[in-house]
Amino acid sequence: MESATIKIGGMTCMGCVRSVSNVLQALPGVSRAEVSLERGEAHVEFDSASVSTAALKAAVEKAGFAAP
Repeated sequence: MESATIKIGGMTCMGCVRSVSNVLQALPGVSRAEVSLERGEAHVEFDSASVSTAALKAAVEKAGFAAP
């Protein structure tokens, strides 16, 4: 398992946090995603053989949030 912290822009409420969390946890290989509205980031634990950090960021962006 690997972990990554991804900066996320555009979150304004707890609904946004739930959306980002659900999108990340739906990806194959993601075992845990903790999203913080206050810090504007997500800490994700994942299997790098199944999903890449680029795929994590792409999923966040597809959901309508920024993941620089």
